[in-house]
Amino acid sequence: MSEDKQRVSRRQFLNYTLTGVGGFMAAGLMISPIRMAIDPVFQKSSAGELANAGIAVEDLTNKPQRVDWKVNQVDGWYESKVSKSAWVYKKDNGDIVALSPICKHLGCVVSWEGSDQYPNQFYCPCHGGRYEKDGENVPNTPPTAPLDLYEHKVENGMLFLGKAHPQGEA
Repeated sequence: MSEDKQRVSRRQFLNYTLTGVGGFMAAGLMISPIRMAIDPVFQKSSAGELANAGIAVEDLTNKPQRVDWKVNQVDGWYESKVSKSAWVYKKDNGDIVALSPICKHLGCVVSWEGSDQYPNQFYCPCHGGRYEKDGENVPNTPPTAPLDLYEHKVENGMLFLGKAHPQGEA
């Protein structure tokens, strides 16, 4: 045996062995929590998908009507059904408009013809905000931006709605 090599004592051997075994055990125990933390990142998101709003296009008129539907929402590992709403109507040229009911001032819910004083407008009861039928905010009222528009498509005569975007955005 050469003089450069040192002998490992029994105590050092046991320390190295137990440290190595403990490290493998710790790594084995950590695999599951790490996978749980990373796994949602790699799952397909359903955020951009359109959902059936439950109304036939032929039932739409030129007067806005409230449409309620549910979508699946996944928050990390928790999956739930979330209620969504929209004010939907059909223009004279046949185009469909789907507006978010959320006021751009403080996030209250607007109603159609919500005030006797302001008929044929969307009205926000929180601070008297008003919007025209196309969702444009009425000047000199609290909202400073128009109502958001929902992505939409028609499939087999049914209306499908997606994510709401500010007006003017694609």
